[in-house]
Amino acid sequence: MYFNKKLLVPICLFSVVMLLASMTLIQQTPKEEDEKAVNLKVLPKNISHKDLEKVMKQWASSLGVKCNFCHARNDETKKMDFASDAKPEKKMAREMYLMATKINKKYFKSGDKDSIGVAKLGSVNCYTCHNGVAHLEDATWPKPGNGPGMPPPGAPGTGGPAGQPKPQGGR
Repeated sequence: MYFNKKLLVPICLFSVVMLLASMTLIQQTPKEEDEKAVNLKVLPKNISHKDLEKVMKQWASSLGVKCNFCHARNDETKKMDFASDAKPEKKMAREMYLMATKINKKYFKSGDKDSIGVAKLGSVNCYTCHNGVAHLEDATWPKPGNGPGMPPPGAPGTGGPAGQPKPQGGR
C-alpha cells in the first residue's frame, strides 16, 4: 500500500492537535457545574452554577463584601459551606431580596422574572440603598446640618416624621 508522505504528516499533526484539545476541554469542565446548589429558598432551585455565581457576585458587589460575609466556613474541609444557614447575614440577605422584589412588584410593576427565574433588576435592588456598604448604619447618609443645603438640627420646619417638615399653619 502506497502512502503519500506529504499528506500523512499533516493528518498526523491534525490528529494530535485534536486529541490535545479534547483532553484540555475534559480537564477544564468545572466540578461545581455538575453539582446542584442546595438549600435555595428564594432563588430558583434549578438555577445553574454559572447563574447562581453571577447573582452572588452582584449581591456581594452591591454590599462591598466577599462570600464569607453571608456564608460560613466548614472547619473540617476548610472550604465555604454555601448550604449552611449558620450566619444570620444569609437570612437577612434572603429577606432583603424578597423585600426588594415586593417593592418592585408593588410600586414599579417590575416584579417580572428573567430567563433563569430570578427577579429582574427593577427600580430597587441591593445597591439602591447599600451603595457598596454592608451595614447601613455605617453609611454616610446626609444628616441635618451635615450636607449641603441641609438645615441645622432643630431648625424650624424639621422634625416631622422621617425628617419631613412639620406642617405650617393652623391645620
